[in-house]
Amino acid sequence: MRTEDAPGFLKLKHSAGVSKYLDPSQTLVIGFLIVILMGTILLMLPISSTQGETTAFVDAFFTATSAVCVTGLVVVNTLEYWSIFGKIVILICIQIGGLGFMSLVSMIFIISGRRITLKSRLIMQEAFNFDTTSGIVRFTKNIVLGTFAVELIGAIFLAFTFIPEHGLGKGIAYSIFHSISAFCNAGFDIVGDNSLTPYVGNGIVNFTIMTLIVLGGLGFSVWIDTYKTIMFKIKSPDNFTWKQAFYKMSLHTRLVLIITVILIAIGFVFFFCAEYGNINTLGRLPIKDKIYAALFQSVTPRTAGFNTITLSELTPASKIMTILLMFIGGSPAGTAGGIKTVTMGVLLLCTISTIKGKENTEIFKKRIPFHIITRAMAITVISIAVVIFMLMMLSFSESASFMELVFEAISAFGTVGLTLGITSSLSFTGKIFIIVTMFIGRLGPITMAVALMIKQGRDKGAIQYAEERVLVG
Repeated sequence: MRTEDAPGFLKLKHSAGVSKYLDPSQTLVIGFLIVILMGTILLMLPISSTQGETTAFVDAFFTATSAVCVTGLVVVNTLEYWSIFGKIVILICIQIGGLGFMSLVSMIFIISGRRITLKSRLIMQEAFNFDTTSGIVRFTKNIVLGTFAVELIGAIFLAFTFIPEHGLGKGIAYSIFHSISAFCNAGFDIVGDNSLTPYVGNGIVNFTIMTLIVLGGLGFSVWIDTYKTIMFKIKSPDNFTWKQAFYKMSLHTRLVLIITVILIAIGFVFFFCAEYGNINTLGRLPIKDKIYAALFQSVTPRTAGFNTITLSELTPASKIMTILLMFIGGSPAGTAGGIKTVTMGVLLLCTISTIKGKENTEIFKKRIPFHIITRAMAITVISIAVVIFMLMMLSFSESASFMELVFEAISAFGTVGLTLGITSSLSFTGKIFIIVTMFIGRLGPITMAVALMIKQGRDKGAIQYAEERVLVG
């Protein structure tokens, strides 16, 4: 990169006289790495384990990465292995990972009265996938405050179950931990070996956790747009309908809401039918609990990582459906992972337009720009390539079945945290592969999208080569 091409505020001086430039995506990657390493060091301390022993580096590194990347895969039992201090470290890592470290840093600056620099604004812009830095500080402030408010409300609802069960102090701690973990789509729990399976028929726990998962996975920009639309509808004349209010939302928000509802509905119907007679999952449950469990199983692959039924006992078809939902994940600019709902939606709309013989991809009388479609294609192809590569590496290092390895690899890439039970038995090499996969899954789609956007903005030169058709399909 030439000196005149790089922004000056990203310039780092080295003693050797060589100038190096970091764009916001690189700064985000380094920031997440620093948080993970700090979490690793703290979790290695004897005070972090219940036995007072130093935790092996790879296990602490795995746990810290899983927490910061809001995945939920664990190599040790979170409840039994980690002390109160260790659990607090994990919870802080989850909160930082869910919101993004730049959001919390910015809030500290705001509270202390310090000025937010242009470099910080650009990093925040990338973290939330914004098109402009205008209003990004106010947006970040609203998101942080909104997040804490939602997590508090979630903890209050969970307290109705956990306080009677564990007592006041422990019940409050359980409520706060699981509320933050659910909203950040982390999937960490301190219930025991079987996640939330003891609460398969508990309506409060089920619907509170599911609501937090969905809210966290919608994306922060959807929050703001939905709130503004609802307030506009409330203040508008009576003849202004909710349908009209829906069409006032941005195309992105409408796509997110529609695709989210469709995926949850399809998943619910599928799991309810596929597992209805499976005595190891839904078969022995009363009809109410069957509905709860099927709905929860439809929501949790959206990168949450909790489960109320034993995943290893699912039918092969249900495992495949779970894998598909994990790969899609949540929505952009939220706490979820995966390729994102809108990415899948854009590709699906493009496919439908191609089948119909249309040149443009359209929905709601809006045309989706071509560069958005190519970016969605690139993200999907690169994501598939990452998963396949990691799957091949795991097949060399692990002795698990193919289904177990596929499930584990996509769960790590989608930052989901669901497993068929092989995480704790991974070899040292396998743990490293999963760590790398979780990290790529948390930051990969974001950095890939922004890198593509920057590249497209620079390479719109005057030279255009001759067009020639090739055969595809």
